[in-house]
Amino acid sequence: MKKRAVVLLSGGLDSATVLAIAREQGYESYALSVSYGQRHVAELRAAERVVKALGAAGHQTLHVNLDAVGGSSLTDTSMAVPETPTTGIPSTYVPARNTLFLSMALGWAEVLEAQDLFIGVNAVDYSGYPDCRPAFIEAFEKLAGVATKAGVEGRPFRVHAPLLTLSKADIIREGLRLGVDYGLTVSCYQADEAGRACGRCDSCRLRREGFAAAGVPDPTPYR
Repeated sequence: MKKRAVVLLSGGLDSATVLAIAREQGYESYALSVSYGQRHVAELRAAERVVKALGAAGHQTLHVNLDAVGGSSLTDTSMAVPETPTTGIPSTYVPARNTLFLSMALGWAEVLEAQDLFIGVNAVDYSGYPDCRPAFIEAFEKLAGVATKAGVEGRPFRVHAPLLTLSKADIIREGLRLGVDYGLTVSCYQADEAGRACGRCDSCRLRREGFAAAGVPDPTPYR
């Protein structure tokens, strides 16, 4: 049986690249998106486009209301999304988001009898989120080993973060090599309903600078 993996797919540039990497590595990929109360659903529609373009054995979107928890400008519309670089951890950090997302992926993986999880976190060109660092990935992998039936029965899980130490430009180059159409993706924190980017938020800045550094045209539609 082909080895299986659950791939977290937001619909953004990084996660689309990770899905392509998992495919190249021979995994039967099951894409998992999460509707968590974010400002827009354009990225979820983008995830559907990416799955159609790259292929996956399955794709589902789970729902959780992190907007009820608040504490982030990505889920609380009364908070402004920063449009200039900030110091420290920005307000776009969503408390416990990647912990929750990986937990959902872990549950589905255990049901699928998959032992591999893929996530597109990056600790080089990123916004400084604590759950995008190597220490987080290592800690979650250990947690998975003691928190699951599969883990305690000797079938450990592996958390793959293939973009962890890559620059945004290198991520883009790798994705283009693998045939990723970045025009299908949405990275903007405050994209409109049509998926057009604001061009001013941190995610837009990192994405735009990445294409410039990679020396390839930026296919992002800006409003």
